[in-house]
Amino acid sequence: MSVDSIVIVSAVRTPVGSFTGALSSFPAHELGSAVIKEALKRAGIGAEVVSEVILGHVLTAGEGQNSARQASVGAGIPYAIPAWSCQMLCGSGLKAVCLGAQSILSGESNIIVAGGMECMSRAPHILHMRSGLKMGDACLQDSMLCDGLLDAFHNGHMGMTAENVAKQWNVTREQQDQFALQSQNRTEAAQKKGYFDKEIVPISVPSRNGVIEVKADEYPRHGCNLAALSKLKPAFLKDGTGTVTAGNASGINDGAAAVVLMKKSEAERRGLVPLAKIVSWASVGIDPSIMGTGPISAIKAVIAKASWTLEQVDLFEINEAFAAQSIAVTRELGLNLEKVNIQGGAIALGHPLGMSGCRILVTLVHALERTNGKRGVAALCIGGGMGVAMCIERL
Repeated sequence: MSVDSIVIVSAVRTPVGSFTGALSSFPAHELGSAVIKEALKRAGIGAEVVSEVILGHVLTAGEGQNSARQASVGAGIPYAIPAWSCQMLCGSGLKAVCLGAQSILSGESNIIVAGGMECMSRAPHILHMRSGLKMGDACLQDSMLCDGLLDAFHNGHMGMTAENVAKQWNVTREQQDQFALQSQNRTEAAQKKGYFDKEIVPISVPSRNGVIEVKADEYPRHGCNLAALSKLKPAFLKDGTGTVTAGNASGINDGAAAVVLMKKSEAERRGLVPLAKIVSWASVGIDPSIMGTGPISAIKAVIAKASWTLEQVDLFEINEAFAAQSIAVTRELGLNLEKVNIQGGAIALGHPLGMSGCRILVTLVHALERTNGKRGVAALCIGGGMGVAMCIERL
């Protein structure tokens, strides 16, 4: 997109916490502060030189004004530097990076911290009482569901869109469970080999027994097996035809991730060695009822913008919202499965909505470095019927 490329000079994330787990006591902005601070530290630049902070965040109810601003200030970035959040559901964290790159390319900004954050554990239950209640009961709504996991157009859970995909693409329950097992196995192996260690910033969590340092993803189920997965009941379609279960779907989780962006010339001026350059990005819209297939057209679009072929890509990180949609995407694109989510994905690691877009980018950057790969693609499906993708290349 530019001769003077936009580069990533640091890429970090927190561990992914389980629902009501180790990170559940932290508001999203505190997790955001932790990754901003570490990203700047690893980049070797001061907070005062940042032009702007852009963070994806989905479940903002009860989080206070402008959670990205809170995260920015909490990380020690001066008041004079603006910060704002973007909301594109599951794609928020990657869209924030796209927006950061656009800001630099336009000349509006010089150095951007971009990423995403979410604490799904702290999403409140809400009640509309502005006009009062003259008679009868009032019901609380779960803001995690109504703002994050329910399709606004068909009023069904995201899991129902996965059932639609499974039916339309002929993805069986057995195939979904097998895919989920592969994700768990790959993540377990990657954790045991320390493949995630470099990308994770530990989080200190107060407890009754003192401060505990959380430095590994909490959600993966080591020792997972097909027998256990096959015993789980369908979670969304319960008429005897359902195939989507808690075991072959992504988790409900907490975490944050961030990258530092600048032009290649700026990195050279500062003596910094970029991790990768951003080659292209794309966002698309599709039928909301099959939202999980958004990465198909998003990846096609971003590959075309990069003037690449799918065969030239060394690694893909495609968010595993559900096994059904993951299988449909890889099948439709004809991808080599040995190149896709080689360290597992969201079925094993978890899916903190606002974090995930940047989380897969961070993991992709470090996986390319570890495997000595050159080209990578990050992509996510998005509730409401969208997809977002980005091509990166190691320099």
